[in-house]
Amino acid sequence: MITRFAPSPTGPLHLGHAYSALLAYDMACAAGGQFLLRIEDIDQSRARPAWEAQIYDDLHWLGIRWESPVLRQSDNLDTYFRAIDQLWWDRLLYRCDCTRANIQAALSAPQEGAYGPDGIIYPGTCRNTQEMRDHYPQTPPRDAALRLDLTTYPNGLAPFTFNDTIKGETTFTLKQAQSEIGDFIVGRKDSGTSYHLSVVLDDAAQGITDVVRGEDLFEATKIHVMLQRLLGLPTPTYHHHRLIRDDMGKRLAKRDDARAIAKYRAEGATPNGIKQMVGLAAV
Repeated sequence: MITRFAPSPTGPLHLGHAYSALLAYDMACAAGGQFLLRIEDIDQSRARPAWEAQIYDDLHWLGIRWESPVLRQSDNLDTYFRAIDQLWWDRLLYRCDCTRANIQAALSAPQEGAYGPDGIIYPGTCRNTQEMRDHYPQTPPRDAALRLDLTTYPNGLAPFTFNDTIKGETTFTLKQAQSEIGDFIVGRKDSGTSYHLSVVLDDAAQGITDVVRGEDLFEATKIHVMLQRLLGLPTPTYHHHRLIRDDMGKRLAKRDDARAIAKYRAEGATPNGIKQMVGLAAV
């Protein structure tokens, strides 16, 4: 078993991060496997070296150890660009210049405008332009979003399947993906790649066998399974765990500094105390 924890250095780790990291670490240790750390810093506008240093410090304090070297996404951009280039050459991507306002304006029918794991389900505006039909550049543009065209997805008749240790086997079809997910973004104008593409490539590169993450990403796993099949990559086993919530039942976010691990440490908490707070047995 190889598990991983993949935080973004855009703010302090909170109790929800502690739960996910400890769970993945404990699962790997119990199986005699490996636990890996990945720094998901493709959003360079928000990533900060100080937050990355704090991640290492907090995890060490919790008693978590990982294999070296740590994979940093900002060092792996060439891998993402190669995959984007291949998908573009296979004519599976198209340029999208739509803003959120453009998408909202295009969604006029009552049944449209639903949300999927990649945000508002895209109505295919740029896919259906005359320019896209008549002119397809040799190289993918880097100054616009690139969406996967689900209407040209190869071998789309076979259902997609993945296994979750909590929810069991999930199966869905291309037709369901078209209506419930839509043409999702693979390349972004600002970072060059998307979370969906980079996480799929990184999990494969690191040999991750079991992905441990929050249940809020369960639907996004459908996107990842589609990309895995498209790129010829293995599909890991997934463990979408419960979320740690505040007193009002709202899931924690990085803006919830009151739940930051560093704050608890400063107030005298112990690693065992953190484990008890998130519902894990103290050791």
